[in-house]
Amino acid sequence: MQRYDGRVALVTAAGQGIGKAVAERIAAEGGSVLVTDLDGERAAQVAAKIGERALGIQVDVTSRADIDAAVAAAVERFGRLDLLVNNAGGCIVTSDPEQTTVDDWHRQLDVTLISAAQCIQSALPHLRAVRGNVVTISSVNGLAAFGNLEYSAAKAGQQSMTQNFAARHGRDGVRFNIVAPGTIRTPNWDSMPQALDRLKEMYPLGRVGEPEDIAAAVAFLGSDDASWITGQTLPVEGGVLTGPAFLIHQTRP
Repeated sequence: MQRYDGRVALVTAAGQGIGKAVAERIAAEGGSVLVTDLDGERAAQVAAKIGERALGIQVDVTSRADIDAAVAAAVERFGRLDLLVNNAGGCIVTSDPEQTTVDDWHRQLDVTLISAAQCIQSALPHLRAVRGNVVTISSVNGLAAFGNLEYSAAKAGQQSMTQNFAARHGRDGVRFNIVAPGTIRTPNWDSMPQALDRLKEMYPLGRVGEPEDIAAAVAFLGSDDASWITGQTLPVEGGVLTGPAFLIHQTRP
């Protein structure tokens, strides 16, 4: 399918993992992609692999100046902006939640929640012009209690933000949705393969996710196939949210 012919996407944190898979999927479906990453060399490598319909640049999503420059670069290079994929984030704070400082909270919220809001603000005039849309990569941590309190709270905030933007800008023809992954095999897990082996036992489908699983969901939500979907969260999580039901079935004689 070539659902992105003539369309342009900006993907944050696309130097590896989920963001890279999303950028490659959009390009494979005919789109042009601005690949951004805090590591500019990685962004350039991904763009070079995709080819002439991609540009890779260094972007710190906690800097509004960097965000504005990225949006401007996408429009200057490709002439428009149809899709913003907010993928930047990560579990920055891993301390005991009873010991978390205000600075810890700010660091987590800045990179996960506030950066997404800033990217939306910067991209919105261009998205309005073409009736484009935003897909934010969240997490099942924003939907249920899986620990990592500060990260989970930031991800939960993304859901409320997305719903409010969707309600506010629906009449502008701009859609806002979320993909909420479970555990995904990204380079962050390279040093912990045994942890992934343990985690897969939590999933009814018997495996952790791959970046391409998330890319497929993003490509759907960002396309005209999802033209009547906005303000929604699509869990892509191998069934982990079935929770107790899965455990009950596993222990049934």
